[in-house]
Amino acid sequence: MRILFIEDDQKTSEYVAKGLTEAGHSCDVMSDGRDGMFQAQRETYDVLIIDRMLPGLDGLSIVRSLRAARVGTPTLFLTSIGGVDDRVEGLEAGGDDYLVKPFAFSELLARVNALSRRPPVQETKTVLKVADLELDLIKREARRGGQVIELQPREFTLLEVLMRGEGRVMTKTMLLERVWDFHFDPKTSVVETHVSRLRAKIDRPFEAQLLHTVRNIGYSLHAPR
Repeated sequence: MRILFIEDDQKTSEYVAKGLTEAGHSCDVMSDGRDGMFQAQRETYDVLIIDRMLPGLDGLSIVRSLRAARVGTPTLFLTSIGGVDDRVEGLEAGGDDYLVKPFAFSELLARVNALSRRPPVQETKTVLKVADLELDLIKREARRGGQVIELQPREFTLLEVLMRGEGRVMTKTMLLERVWDFHFDPKTSVVETHVSRLRAKIDRPFEAQLLHTVRNIGYSLHAPR
């Protein structure tokens, strides 16, 4: 089983990762909330274990963002915030289970194994579709109306991010982080330039427009309404 553990306390992360590895699982550890969220979106995991108090982005926000992006990976909150209202808040945010620190590793392992046995909320998609636009993540190929569209690597990644966020507005900052891994604004028109090139390939040769500019906010890719 492949597990992502988002935890900023080094002793806890090392202890849990060691135990999960000894139990036969693969465990990736991220210490920053924002980086952990992007990792959970980029890679496929069987279970996520997430602390609530994290630098960059808190655990509740991570899970809410993942669920909004239709990432349904089973998620366990592992945190020192243990009040009844806190547990309810975590579950209502999209968490599947909640374990309070300090904890017994045997219980953590049992809960992780139980989560992994649940039917998946959704199958991992290898082909993204919006209207007649398709993006094959395995073949690294884009098609619209059955016609192959030649994309540069960065254009492909940009389109993937936009399609995964179908119908949602993606700000310039979000695109800079997810496509270029910039955690600051480089004060360039790199996003605008690539969106313009992408639009010329996936929209202009076709009748219906899919890629829309949301003035002063960002961009949204969705089927004609």
